[in-house]
Amino acid sequence: MLVSTEKLAAHWNDPTWVIFDCRHDLTDHAKGERLYREGHIPGAFFAPVEAALSGKKNGRNGRHPLPEPGAFATFLAAHGVSAESTIVAYDDAGGLYAARLWWMARWIGVESVALLDGGINRWIAEGQKLTTDIPTARSGSIQAKPHPAMVWDAATVLRNLSNPTSAILDARAGERYRGEVEPMDPIAGHIPGALNRFYKSNLNADLTFRPPAELKQEFAALLQNRTPENVAHSCGSGITACANLFAMEYAGLAGSKLYAGSWSEWVSDPSRPVARGSAS
Repeated sequence: MLVSTEKLAAHWNDPTWVIFDCRHDLTDHAKGERLYREGHIPGAFFAPVEAALSGKKNGRNGRHPLPEPGAFATFLAAHGVSAESTIVAYDDAGGLYAARLWWMARWIGVESVALLDGGINRWIAEGQKLTTDIPTARSGSIQAKPHPAMVWDAATVLRNLSNPTSAILDARAGERYRGEVEPMDPIAGHIPGALNRFYKSNLNADLTFRPPAELKQEFAALLQNRTPENVAHSCGSGITACANLFAMEYAGLAGSKLYAGSWSEWVSDPSRPVARGSAS
């Protein structure tokens, strides 16, 4: 699930490895590509969060709805991904955006996909080479075989609000979860009963992932007796949620779901309940 900078440095020109730069800024959508063109890991292609990693918005499906599985498969294939490929995704935010690509690849049936531990930050800190060269994409071939069970929709979340064996795990910062501030969406707060774990809790100061045993212990304490299969991850729009989902899988707690629409979809319907403050 994680690739070291040393291993990536040994494989960046391996034709069976496909690297994606997922840098992004939720308040400046052009920033990721701008940073990519200023310098990126050799061989890396740019994966635009607002286009390749998101679908069409209709005002009711959140700020980053999932794209059609076939459209995402076409994007991967256009950048050389085939059945035998190993995908490595990175960003500069501790895997926040790279985890979205990781999750989506697995969602459509691609299993050999990993994150660069520490992202481009660690790559640069170690003095590894950057380039401004845009690689030429090889032709790949990948068929989408989506796993619908990996996704919860708003109706499933609503149906499980009073189910003590299930949980929504909100990856946003505590002040957003509690409804004290809301910089992105029109209503502040969280889904009633949702638990909170800020995604940065999974990371060391250098944005590498903490040891899986530590993560497992902390997730287990938060979720109590709930099994991963009954946990759905949420955030503002379904991006940061993937970072917590990745961390759970890395910790050996496989099988949790993604509430893809997350808070931005939830509050698009005024009939859905809203909670504020800390979890009870």
